[in-house]
Amino acid sequence: MDTTDTSGVLDEAFQRLHASGPERLGRLTNHAPMVAEALVAHGRADAVHRWLDLYEERLEEFPAAVAPVTDADWISALGDPRRAADWIAHFGRAVSEHGWQSVLATWWPRLLPGMYGGSTHPVIRVGHAVRALLRDGGSEPRLTELAHGLGYWAARHHPLTGVTWLPGRAHAAASLHAVPPVPAAEGGFPARLARVERLPAWAGDVTDPGTARHRLAELVRAATHRYATHGHGDATMLVHAATAPSAVLRTLPALPRALWAPSLHAAWKASAAVTAMYAPAEAVPYASPGGVTAADVLERAVAHGDEHVIKFADTALDVADEQAHAAALRAIELSEPLA
Repeated sequence: MDTTDTSGVLDEAFQRLHASGPERLGRLTNHAPMVAEALVAHGRADAVHRWLDLYEERLEEFPAAVAPVTDADWISALGDPRRAADWIAHFGRAVSEHGWQSVLATWWPRLLPGMYGGSTHPVIRVGHAVRALLRDGGSEPRLTELAHGLGYWAARHHPLTGVTWLPGRAHAAASLHAVPPVPAAEGGFPARLARVERLPAWAGDVTDPGTARHRLAELVRAATHRYATHGHGDATMLVHAATAPSAVLRTLPALPRALWAPSLHAAWKASAAVTAMYAPAEAVPYASPGGVTAADVLERAVAHGDEHVIKFADTALDVADEQAHAAALRAIELSEPLA
């Protein structure tokens, strides 16, 4: 249920947050802009500032600039987290000069292979920013939010290479079940990512934009449903197997159709990689309690408060079926609430 924000709360939240950096404690992501957008998208603008008050102590100051990113040297600056402020400034200028959809169309294929940096959070932040722009229009705070998301992505750009593609399955759900786990499933995201060497192929032959969008929606649905029975492997990190492709799906309407199929392929690789890194060896049955409405899911997620719970509930509400609602409830059960 996307709801146009006529209150101005989202713009207020973005203005409040843009003095903060995209990360905290060296590598952890600032989730506040994404949560604010998710709450507004589902009609809970009234909860935004109260949630930000609770989260505010986790925010850090905006990082210092190093040197401007230019058209001549951007490749050397790609993937350098020290250049986050430089990249954000670069995209701020570009959006102002060329328009946000033109900038997105230019940079999306450049950034897409590196969506693993920042544990996929940069592409998720971009997806939230794009949804806000498509829904509510291009106010200055929303345009600035896109620049922050793209800048964070460029600074944390990190590709996954050297993958051997195994025979896949016909459907996304079966292909996720066929993902082999990484050896030695321990350590943080970068360490585990380095061990991803084999993944099943899925939808690799899709070239038609309409088919790509349909298959991407299938992937989001399958990854969301799967969390209900596999989220115990890592309650936080397995959320991203659904929210990263969901961010890509949300961005498609703002992109040239020629980029839709490559976006599908990148989203599958990311979802499968997260599954390989964190999925447990065994499923745990989880039955839907039944009769749980979208409003129930949203209210329980907001009351719980954890940023990943709210963002996963946001994706589950987009999927909009009983299994997705059950998965969101499972995330609430497995996760620590926001203190």
